[in-house]
Amino acid sequence: MNQLRSKEILNSKGLPTVEVELENDSGIFTASVPAGISTGKYEAVQIETKQAIENIQNIIAPIIENEKLDNQKRIDETLIKLDGTKNKSNLGANAILPVSIAVLRAGAKEKNISLYDYIWRILDFKTGDFPKPSFNILEGGKHATSGLAFQEFMVVPQTDDASKNLEIGLKIYGMVKDSLLVKYGPEGANLSAEGAFSVPLETIETALKLLMEAIEKSVFKNEVKIAIDVAASEFYDGQNYKVDGKLISKDELLKFYKLLISKYPICSIEDPFYQEDFESFAKLKKTVGDNIIIFGDDLTVSNIERIKKAEKEKACSGLILKPNQIGTVWQTIEATKQARMYDWKIMVANRAGETEDSFIADLAVGVGAEFIKSGAPFPKERMTKYNRLIEIQEEIKSKING
Repeated sequence: MNQLRSKEILNSKGLPTVEVELENDSGIFTASVPAGISTGKYEAVQIETKQAIENIQNIIAPIIENEKLDNQKRIDETLIKLDGTKNKSNLGANAILPVSIAVLRAGAKEKNISLYDYIWRILDFKTGDFPKPSFNILEGGKHATSGLAFQEFMVVPQTDDASKNLEIGLKIYGMVKDSLLVKYGPEGANLSAEGAFSVPLETIETALKLLMEAIEKSVFKNEVKIAIDVAASEFYDGQNYKVDGKLISKDELLKFYKLLISKYPICSIEDPFYQEDFESFAKLKKTVGDNIIIFGDDLTVSNIERIKKAEKEKACSGLILKPNQIGTVWQTIEATKQARMYDWKIMVANRAGETEDSFIADLAVGVGAEFIKSGAPFPKERMTKYNRLIEIQEEIKSKING
């Protein structure tokens, strides 16, 4: 028998979210879900927390009670059917997803294997390398008060060692902080929703230059690249984009990206245009070729149909993978498979309102994602993911050497 309990907890923004506890003969398995601030309009719906908890207790729990938890696909399809909508708006993605993750953890325990290994076996698809972290250092958009249009300015260590990558991220994070404290005083330490620095920087290039100064001063100069999450839908007015205080057209924005790529070691750009503008995505992808990964996030929302459309339009070369965008573990894995069919890169990503659940670290390793982003290398809810990566890599090494 499976006993399912749920309760309200607070996420990193101090807002209510859902935590689930699944208990059976194999143990107790918990899961909690985050919430996004800048969300794509095609994402699965999160309903009011108290209603989500009621739905878990009154509708989902009786269904799960006597289920065998060794078939993730069957369980998730049962939850989807129980909800009966395309966007999880009946039961709520914040009710369905924590149950789905808890079931996955129970399934891994029943097989006596690690969570990432269980995900890998369910995926049953060729996977990539160990994920490299994209550390959020400077932030704009809806996540911060910096005034910058672009949402995230990240550093991406290029080594294959999880511990060294974290060391690099912490070093650069600290160096940027020191520079901002000198320039802005105590306000230089203001943090965004994801623990990145949020100060009133003048332009996009001001932020990139700050990153470059820290990178070049560090001993890791040749081991770091830069990733940008633009989240362009957030500063699009229906015709133009407001960047650095000016309204510019999509063609001018494309030229701006070309300029930035020519001046800085940028390895990827996420959501460079409005979430319906597949054409502009495709133009940028064609312009940069294989040198820069063009990630879809709001464009693709971890949804197979949106991923298929993006491939048909030649709009992307990478997928941002967020379980709460689609609402179940199985659909998250299916989205991964679809992207891999097109040879896209994968970046598993956190949300602005996070919890201390480290699930996305196991997910990133399990699906063979090339990258993972969990915010800045500082707040506890972000570090749980980065530290879990180190644990996983050590476990994998011990298996190989043992």
